[in-house]
Amino acid sequence: MQKVALYCRVSTSEQTTENQKIRLVEYCIKNNLEYDLYEETESSRKTRPVKQDLLQKLRNNVYSSVIIYKLDRWARSSTELILDTKELIDKGIGFISISDNLDFSTATGKLHFQILSAFAEFERELIRERTIEGLRRAKLQGKIAGRPKGKKDTKPRRKSGYILRQANNQKAIDEKKGVFQGIENYLD
Repeated sequence: MQKVALYCRVSTSEQTTENQKIRLVEYCIKNNLEYDLYEETESSRKTRPVKQDLLQKLRNNVYSSVIIYKLDRWARSSTELILDTKELIDKGIGFISISDNLDFSTATGKLHFQILSAFAEFERELIRERTIEGLRRAKLQGKIAGRPKGKKDTKPRRKSGYILRQANNQKAIDEKKGVFQGIENYLD
């Protein structure tokens, strides 16, 4: 019997994973799969410790597949979804979304994955174009790009350490060639 991981997630503490769990467990029983359930009940935008733990176990080949209720329960963005699923697919780990009727280990699933990847790349390119256009507009309006100056930026930075490092590097190169001179000759 195959051992798979079931993953379900909610966005807020007021929500419940019960509906997802019921459908995931039904799927495993119907397909005669042994499973472990991973529930993310308090996820923030940045941290999802249960998912990170599951990803580590998948990387270590503890499970043959991960099964989710819906794609948006696994990832918060198409880019995250593509990166995660590509890593799993490349390692030969199945990725199944039962509500979306996707199994990325099949030929049809791989086609769907390629289409999703194309849309994610398209989305990244649109964001890039909008960012460039926004920077151009800001420049035309006289705004200065980059981070604001901080207190360390008010006085000129010392360059003596840099110059000495460069001199020592050049001296070492010359010594390998058999040319020996004092460091002062490199400080011009």
